[in-house]
Amino acid sequence: MTGMLASVKNLHEVELVLEANVDIIDLKQPQFGALGALPIELVKEIVEKVAGRCPVSSTIGDLPMDADVIFNAVWTMEKTGVNFVKIGFFPEGNWLEIIQKLSKLTANVKLIAVLFADTRPDFSIISALQKAGFSGVMLDTMQKQNESLTQVMSHEMIAKFVELTKKQTLICGLAGSLRLENIAELLPLNVDYLGFRGALCVENNRVGILDLDALQQIRIGTK
Repeated sequence: MTGMLASVKNLHEVELVLEANVDIIDLKQPQFGALGALPIELVKEIVEKVAGRCPVSSTIGDLPMDADVIFNAVWTMEKTGVNFVKIGFFPEGNWLEIIQKLSKLTANVKLIAVLFADTRPDFSIISALQKAGFSGVMLDTMQKQNESLTQVMSHEMIAKFVELTKKQTLICGLAGSLRLENIAELLPLNVDYLGFRGALCVENNRVGILDLDALQQIRIGTK
């Protein structure tokens, strides 16, 4: 069964997606990039508001690929009580060094690596993530103003990502400017989550406000 991940940026949006019975609430500030982070105090407040009614994930921001910087950001975010911490793997830096350093935290928090389809990531990194104790991998897009995941990567390559992730028994998610019409194409892949932000907003503007009709349509489409 494929669940719906809804990305939100404030307490009001949290209330709306809770009412829509989404499967996971993802916290990020879309104005600050692909994985822009919310303030730590707001994340804590949202976790308390949700009170275990739904799993909560949070991004740490579009950070440089520096092992110490990312480690400290994850360690700080883990203290908020979120269920998952998402880390973007951008196309620079030593990924293996970062993964090895983060392995020290995997006993305390579930880590989700985010790979960006429009940067043509090397999927061989998935096995290293599993060995380090990561809980899952998401395939997303970095440039949100451009094309969606299904436009920047072929269906065959997306399916290959899903196959490799499932082979490592990791949580598998797809996101990246996905629209309502993408759901029927991606559901047969049986991923754990499909992630949405822009498609939930008025005029598909990811930095704008949520559209309740769009939210309900996506929720129905993923059931």
